[in-house]
Parts: sequence; structure tokens; C-alpha cells
Amino acid sequence: MAEARPGSGGGGEPSGSLATALAHAARLLESRPALAERQAEEILLLVPDSAEAILMLGLAQRINGKPVASRATLERLVAGHQFWADAHYQLGATLAALGLADDAARELRRATELKPQMSDAWRALGDLATAAGDGEAADRHYAQQIKTSVSNPALIEAATALLDNRLAIAERALKNFLKHFPTDVTAIRMLAEVAARIGRFADAETLLRRCLELAPSFDAARHNYALALLRQGKAAEALVAVDRLLQIDPHDPGYRNLKASVLGQIGDYSETIALYEGVLKDYPNQPKVWMSYGHALKTAGRLSDGIDAYRRSIEQMPELGEAYWSLANLKTFRFTEGDLGAMQAQLARADLSDGDRLHFHFALGKALEDAGDYARSFTHYSEANRIRRAQLGYDAGETTERAERTKALFTADFLASRAGMGCPSPDPIFIVGLPRSGSTLIEQILSSHSMVEGTMELPDLPSIVLRLADRRGRDSPSQYPECLAAMDAGQLRALGEEYLARTRIQRRAGRAFFIDKMPQNFLYVGMLRLILPNAKVIDARRHPLGACFSGFKQHFARGQAFSYGLEDIGRYYRDYVDLMSHFDRVAPGAVHRVHYESMVDDTETEVRRLLDHLGLPFEDACLRFHETERAVRTPSSEQVRQPIFRDGLDHWRHYEPWLGPLKTALGDAATRYPDPP
Repeated sequence: MAEARPGSGGGGEPSGSLATALAHAARLLESRPALAERQAEEILLLVPDSAEAILMLGLAQRINGKPVASRATLERLVAGHQFWADAHYQLGATLAALGLADDAARELRRATELKPQMSDAWRALGDLATAAGDGEAADRHYAQQIKTSVSNPALIEAATALLDNRLAIAERALKNFLKHFPTDVTAIRMLAEVAARIGRFADAETLLRRCLELAPSFDAARHNYALALLRQGKAAEALVAVDRLLQIDPHDPGYRNLKASVLGQIGDYSETIALYEGVLKDYPNQPKVWMSYGHALKTAGRLSDGIDAYRRSIEQMPELGEAYWSLANLKTFRFTEGDLGAMQAQLARADLSDGDRLHFHFALGKALEDAGDYARSFTHYSEANRIRRAQLGYDAGETTERAERTKALFTADFLASRAGMGCPSPDPIFIVGLPRSGSTLIEQILSSHSMVEGTMELPDLPSIVLRLADRRGRDSPSQYPECLAAMDAGQLRALGEEYLARTRIQRRAGRAFFIDKMPQNFLYVGMLRLILPNAKVIDARRHPLGACFSGFKQHFARGQAFSYGLEDIGRYYRDYVDLMSHFDRVAPGAVHRVHYESMVDDTETEVRRLLDHLGLPFEDACLRFHETERAVRTPSSEQVRQPIFRDGLDHWRHYEPWLGPLKTALGDAATRYPDPP
């Protein structure tokens, strides 16, 4: 029969004074284990048969580096309390510390037999199996630890903080827990979740990789791992991770959705669409999946089907503001009066989330703009941007500082001294500048050429820079760009080759050249001269008021944090043109500039100039770019499927009465265009 819980005299609860003394010893164990050992000894002088005090003494002895004494103490305890799981667990931990793996495993298994929910014992068994090289057993034990750890008070506290989005508290609790239990895979996964929520995806990736080393069958961690890879643009690695999950459960809708997202990132939209269709056939009441399906259809050029998918999403979840914004973001779509009423009704709800609210404001801004009601349209755009800016906390000063540090490093002498270094491949064509400045139009024109492949806004170069920056926290200084000065020719070449290797998965057409149209890469023109000196850079530039206000009207899926305040975007534009002017001086001809207005006014002349700069023969298909069938993965996807038109060039003038803060921030950049300020 099971024995009573050990206590004073071997049964029942400790007396009040004994309980107080034991609690004091437990507190000392964390910070002053030597005093905890002495306290346990003093308790045993008064109550020699107190099982809790004997357990405390054995634990303190082990922590204080006395495993032999700890073993003797705990073996005495186990002999008298054979059915107490905690005693077997602590004895097993001590035996493991002594290197007696078989004896330790015996005690730990006994602990789990007596108390199957003892996650610490399962973890310790996993550690023993790992040390013995028995990966299969380790995986099995860690899986049990995962299942049982939810009862651990320390992890419950951290989980509660995570649920409440109190990330600093959760991070502190988890790091403290992992100091004592570094192989606790549940805690590692939770810490990775903290890292992911604050945008430290590389840290999340590292933590989750460790998780999977310890517990390869921890499917939830592998799912998180694939997401962390996807967020960093590591589509090839993410695909491997999600395919492994699908081998285990090929019908899991979450895994299928994730694979569809990964395939979308590498441009395989036929399979992306097929995956979404399969999920929606099995689980038709999934409004966010319908929305993602709509994104894929729109990108593939199936506009009507995409609209139908967005409508299904709205039918199932009327408060999903992002579905309405997805319709608005088609640019060519027009809302009905019923749509406007439905959006306004949702905005009247007190329980609407900020995320849905800002999407409704962006959508209504576009709807009222199309209706010519510019004053009300601007009100909605402003409110949408106010909400989004508060979420992001953008600091314009950081961008200015980064630009100034870049100019200070990349002098003409610095670049000349490193001429000929880097990877010589001429394959990449970088289109940089501000979003909404004609970069998608240039990409579509070039992708119509038989030697050029269009891809998307590739995250690979910023990811490499993020690693080089080596920031330990938000407030820590970046090591970029100064770290480049210490690199030799081999290191610079390796960075260029890394970029090409990372982007290879995007190259599906086998053409000689490919396009990377990530706008913010203008910040890295100097680095590109070092690591890919033969790559071409095209600066897509548009009138500052047109470019900046077009960005202000746009809600971007991610990034572009500068675009949610008129002052911020004005300062960003000035930093951008100033940095480009710097490279015009220190590396003449390194950047080819295309002014959007010139491309619209005299398309053929500008296209010929562009192709000449790239060393490509003229092809008439580049003038018939709107006939080119390809997936276009930007907000301008529907616009570039039409011939060029002038209507949008001066559209910002409808909003000029409210653009004072933007004009002030731009200064003479607004009046001197197309010349730099």
C-alpha cells in the first residue's frame, strides 16, 4: 500500500515551526546553499526522522559539491521511504553526478513509476540517454518530459507571463529556470517564443535547433523552428523542417498551411494554391486560410478568384480587417456602398482589436480616396498610421545614424583599396529605393527580358547584415558596417557566395540574371561593392511627395516601419537620397537611376538606357511588359499588369492641404527634385 507523505516523524504534515524552518532552508538553497545545508542539519538535530529535512540535506550536499555525502544521505532516506518519488529522483540525480549512470537511471525510472507526472525525472533520464549516445531513448524521455512539464510551477509562471505578453518577466523566469535545468526542452521552446515575439528570429532559431537536438520528435518545436526560419527568409531550410512534419502527419492543416507559406516565399504558387485548396476542402470554415488563399491567387494573376476568396474570408469573419484591406490593396478593386457600411459598423465596435482596426482604417482610406472624398480619406489613413506607428516604435534617428556611419566608412579610398575582392558573379540585379516608387514596374519590364528572372523582395541581404551587426539587444550598438573593414578578400568573397547560395532557391527559370527588389538594400550599396562588385544596382526614384505619401497610404505586411508617420517618412527619404548621392561621388556609375516620371513619359528611351547599363540587348517584350505572365509579389501586382498610365503621377496633390509635416521634413528634397538636395 502507498505510504503517507513523509513529514515530521515519517508521516503527516510538518508542524508549523518545522515547516517554517524547511521553507527557510529551501529559500537559502537558491542563493546560499551552504547555509541551507547547515539549516537542514540543525533541523535534524531537533527532528532526526524528518524526511523533508533529510531530503533537503541530501540536495544541499550535492549542490555544495559533496555528492558522496549526498548519496549516503539519500540512500538512507530511500531505504525508509521506498514509495516516495522525490527521494528516488534526488538520489538518481546524485548518482548521475557521481557518474553512476545505470544506478541513476534505475532510481529515476522508479521515480517516474511512482509519479508519472514528474517532468524533472523524465528530463534527467533524457540527459542520461543523450550522454550515452542513445538518441532514440533520449527522444522518448524528453517527449514524456514535454507532456508532464505543464505542472512545473516555474514554467506555469513563465507561461502565464507569455500569455499576458509580459515578455520581460517570462524571459527572466525562463532564463533562471534554464540555469538549473539547461536541457528542459519545454523551457527552451518557451524562451524561443519570447525571442520570436520581439523579432529576434535568429535567437529563436538557435534555441529551437537545440530543442530538436534534445528531442527530435518535439513536433511543436519543429513547427516553431520552421516559422523562425521562414521569418528570416531561409525558405530552403524551412521547407525541410515542414516536410518532416508532414511525413509524420500529412493531413495536419497547420503543417499544410505552413508549407504553402514557404512555397509562396520561393514563388511556387501552383503548389501553394493546391495546398490551400486541399486544406479548405477538408476545413472550409477557416477565414484566415481563405485570406491566404486569396493572396496566392492574386499573386498568380487570378484576380477574380482571389476576390472571391477574400469575400469568403469576410463572410466567415466579418471583423477580419485584413481581408478588407487585402481587397483595397488590389488597387484596382472598388468597394460597394454596402462594403463601406460594413467596415464602418465594425469600426464602431468597442471590442475590435488594434490590428483589425488599423486594417479597416487603411481600407476605408482607400475606398474614400476612390470616391474622391479626400478629407475623410486622409482622416482614416492618419488614424491607421497612428495605430501602427505606436505598435512599432520607429526611431528615425537610428536610420540617420546608420546612413552617416555608412558614409564615413565607404570612402573612395576605402572602396578602391578593396577593388577586385568579393565574389565576381554578375548574376544579381538589385532594385533599391523607397517602396511605391516604380520598383515593381522596373522589375516587370526587366523580367520580360529573356535573360532576366524576377523574384521578389528577398530578405537575404538584410539577414546577412543582421548577423554581422551582432546586436545583443535593442539598446546594444551594431557592429555594422564597421565590421566590414576588418574582413579580408576571402571573407568578403564568402559573404557574396553566401548571398548567392541563399537566393538560389528563388531562381526557377534558369536565366542568367535575377532581380532582388528589396527597397531597403540602398543602405547596403557599399557592402554590395565589396562582396558582389559585378552586381548591378538600380535606384528607382520618384517625386518625394508622391513616393512618401504613397508609402503613408500603404500598410506593409512587414518592415517599412518608417512609413507610418509623415515626418518619419520625410526624414527617411532625405537619408536615402543623401546616401545615394554619396555613392554617386565615391563610386561613380555604381548606381543607375531611373526616375519614375521619366519612365512613364518616355518608356522606350528609359528602357533602352536601363538595358544598356545592364549590358543586355534590347527586346521588344520589355515594352510589352504588361503581357508578361508571372507571379508579382508586391502591392503593385495588378497595376503592372496594365499598360503605363500617367494618372497616378500627381495623385498626391489631392492631399496637399494635409502634407505640411511631410514637406517640412523633406526640406529642399521636395523642391529640387529630380536633382538631389
